[in-house]
Amino acid sequence: MRIFSGIRPTGGLHIGNYLGAIKQWIALQEKNECVFCIVDLHAITTPYDPKELQKNILETTAVYLAAGINPDKSVIFVQSEVKEHAELAWLLGTITPMGELSRMTQFKEKSKKHKDYINAGLFNYPVLMAADILLYKAQAVPVGKDQEQHVELARTIAKKFNQNFDPPRLGEAGKIFPEPESILPKVGAKIMSLTDPKKKMSKSDDPKSCISLFDSPENITKKIMSAETDSGKDIVYNVTKKPGISNLLTIYSLLTDKTTQEIEKQFKGKGYGDFKKSLAKVLVDYLEPFRRKQKELQTRDVYVKEILNKGASRAKTIAESTMKEVREKMGLS
Repeated sequence: MRIFSGIRPTGGLHIGNYLGAIKQWIALQEKNECVFCIVDLHAITTPYDPKELQKNILETTAVYLAAGINPDKSVIFVQSEVKEHAELAWLLGTITPMGELSRMTQFKEKSKKHKDYINAGLFNYPVLMAADILLYKAQAVPVGKDQEQHVELARTIAKKFNQNFDPPRLGEAGKIFPEPESILPKVGAKIMSLTDPKKKMSKSDDPKSCISLFDSPENITKKIMSAETDSGKDIVYNVTKKPGISNLLTIYSLLTDKTTQEIEKQFKGKGYGDFKKSLAKVLVDYLEPFRRKQKELQTRDVYVKEILNKGASRAKTIAESTMKEVREKMGLS
């Protein structure tokens, strides 16, 4: 099965990015054909520093590699290096209803957050994401809960393209694009802020609200010990009544492969302090290999760029083949 997923090169990736996406990718690459993309064209739809973009791309690639993505098993590349992404996005935009884009929740959220930076690129973001997926004829997309709506739109666009330009003919299967499915983690598809557990963890909020993959042990411990919890002292998973402690339980569960029920039992009769100390140690130990590998990769820019170049070459081969079919079906060649 071919799988596609991507992540914005906005720098400073946190455990929400890892637990919600990258951790899945590591498992998926063992038995599937995986295409992982650093989506720099998406990154420029919200405020960014052009001087930092290339640095952030290399840092994001280092995260992929440090986390365990294997360039021998998976294709890793930068979106803008494969021009077919933009071409397909334009073509798919001609069959995407405005109404579908108007109901996308991420556009509404980002428009509120960046009131001085509302642009057509942000509005059309989901069409580019659909193009990213369909260009590689991906059958599945590992995403966080907040991106599931975009995969549904990709399915809708694929279905419409197939109906309009590639209907089945006698003796032929038709259907140029598969209709991709979302792959969501069983738990932890959405890791919440440490300071406001009703909001998604984000690196653009208060630095205390998220844990970077490369935070020092001291910083990790400090952030976990000061993380917002709830009234009472029982370590119980209940997202509605105890969102703070439930978020911490989710993180603990995903890092240790224990169920939340097992963790509740482990800390029965103990207070938040004991639980937080244990979680801090789990995080510090878990992230130590990331820090070590990142430190090594920081001095190997040439190696990282070589991986991206090879990945782009492999991605272009697939993309060019798809676009040849698309242009023929749409009467453009």
